[in-house]
Amino acid sequence: MAAGLAMVVLVAATVVMLLAQSAVHASRAASAADLAALAGADALRGITAGQPCAVAREVALRHAATVLSCVEGAGNTLEVRTELLDRTVLGAATGRSRAGPPP
Repeated sequence: MAAGLAMVVLVAATVVMLLAQSAVHASRAASAADLAALAGADALRGITAGQPCAVAREVALRHAATVLSCVEGAGNTLEVRTELLDRTVLGAATGRSRAGPPP
């Protein structure tokens, strides 16, 4: 009986740790997307040098992520989707962000 309860506690703890790890990875992927979109949007507006999507890729790589897509939108906006290079047992974490000038 005690061994069965110990196994249930161990499985529950493992599930909680996997979910926590996934939450941390999701947050990191979102942050990488935010930072990449902001940097790329600055390049798009001419505030900084470089091609917008190339700048976004560089920033994403500095945050251990890769850019899945980079699309210029209306009003000098840039939408970026990222994926962390690290994967968890539950899969890859992705992020999405759009940045541009204020309305």
